[in-house]
Amino acid sequence: MSAETTMTPEERVKLITRNLQEVLGEDQIREVVIKEQRPLRVYWGTAPTGRPHVGYFVPMTKIGDLLRAGCEVTILFANLHAYLDNMKAPWDLLSVRTRYYTEVIKAALRSVGVPLDNLHFKEGTDYELSREFTLDVYKLSSLVTEHDAKKAGAEVVKQVEHPLLSGLLYPCLQALDEQYLDVDAEFGGVDQRKIFTFSEKYLPVLGYKRRAHLMNPMVPGLNGPKMSSSDADSKIDLLDDQAAVARKIRKAFCEEGNVTENGLLAFAKHVLFPLKDGQPLVFNRAEKFGGPVSYSTYEELEKAFAEKTLYPGDLKLGLTEHINALLQPIRETFATPEMQELVDKAYPEDAAARKAAAAAAPTEKKGKKEAGEKKPKTQPAAKPVDISRANIIVGQLVSVQKHPDADTLFLETVDLGEKYGKVTVISGLANFMKPEDLQGKKALFLQNLKPMKMRGIESCAMILAASNADHTQVEVIFPPQEAVVGERIVVEGYTDEPDAQLNPKKKIWEQIAPDLKTDEEFCATWKGIRLMSSVGPCKAQTLVGAEIH
Repeated sequence: MSAETTMTPEERVKLITRNLQEVLGEDQIREVVIKEQRPLRVYWGTAPTGRPHVGYFVPMTKIGDLLRAGCEVTILFANLHAYLDNMKAPWDLLSVRTRYYTEVIKAALRSVGVPLDNLHFKEGTDYELSREFTLDVYKLSSLVTEHDAKKAGAEVVKQVEHPLLSGLLYPCLQALDEQYLDVDAEFGGVDQRKIFTFSEKYLPVLGYKRRAHLMNPMVPGLNGPKMSSSDADSKIDLLDDQAAVARKIRKAFCEEGNVTENGLLAFAKHVLFPLKDGQPLVFNRAEKFGGPVSYSTYEELEKAFAEKTLYPGDLKLGLTEHINALLQPIRETFATPEMQELVDKAYPEDAAARKAAAAAAPTEKKGKKEAGEKKPKTQPAAKPVDISRANIIVGQLVSVQKHPDADTLFLETVDLGEKYGKVTVISGLANFMKPEDLQGKKALFLQNLKPMKMRGIESCAMILAASNADHTQVEVIFPPQEAVVGERIVVEGYTDEPDAQLNPKKKIWEQIAPDLKTDEEFCATWKGIRLMSSVGPCKAQTLVGAEIH
């Protein structure tokens, strides 16, 4: 006899609502489960943008709860939403990225023991391009103000200074999904709360019923407040190998005794303990440190960490083991050539970066010298031309004004930090922005170009900016404004010391620059690998696939 057939209606409601941060409309849930005594129809949606990470196990475990409670669950691959969210999934990648999400989410569900035969899978474009849905979008657009649409998507849709109309439509589509999927409730992260309240306000205006909303907490990242697909250091990819998992967890922020800002503890709370379903969670601690230790509840684990009887090293080693165990079935699913090809097609920039790294790796030469062979004289190996030779620094624009002898140029005073001090920079940005758009902000500067005079004034660095193909739109590449003035921007895999000065005769920068482009999330990349400050990626505002120079 299955669990759902032995549960009372009250037990079903308790299982549906457990471990959630917030529930809107619990009375509606009780009406369906207790009074009408029928399965609650719920949907969870995910937009195929960045690569899914271990934070996805949080909704996966909750979906398991919903199924055990007898709910009818639909998983929506919201492909059209991914495009509307400032083109996080470019149109030409929409189909293949949706397929990747479908396969990786199914593999993750299997990994946590969720039976797929009890789930319904839909793609947004299955119905969102229909005549009826489109007419409802037009109806909503005549009712919803710009303020309400922008507010609803504030924590979900990528925010830019001048938002695209597509981002304002996003909440409208998500609200209508509830009606067209014919559900009683929508399940999602608490970051979607504003979209959920938007739906509760506007669906009744169209004559549709108000739905209930179930909200998971957001699991902190390894190095920040939220696990993010766009920040490689904050998350563990579902396809990361064992070594990558161990490396990322070793680097994770895990202060001794700190239980409030700890992504590892949060993962144990919201994923590992629910999966154990009452069984203890074991940490295989080394014998010299006391041997294996187990905790029956999350509260026991948190208390041990807070009281410092479980140390950060023990927690990290234990989480590494448990997370690798969860990921192994997913890795095996994607071990085939067909699946590897799917991953490369869905994220071509990652494939390009991997191939570039492989090509750059030194090869081991084997064989012995024959007797009497003299060791040849060797010349120093030529330094490869790559991004590590460029000294890209976070600088703060202290002052910005028009060049006295050129209307198209800005004359900028830039603070490059203690090591390089304040320098003068001339940039050709005056036709594309106002001085106040840059004044006081932090930007990226190529510091080791040879200084050159521009209309009589020497420029000692170059500000990095992205531009479209015909150079009619130009956007400065900004680091997170919390970045440290004077810090060097890095590209993973290219960490050599920069040249003291890039040789203009050998055109080093001219060979590096063509591989600098923005990705689908506006992040600056070199050969597909993101330019990173100590607090995150560096970005343009709206340009995708744009050259950086």
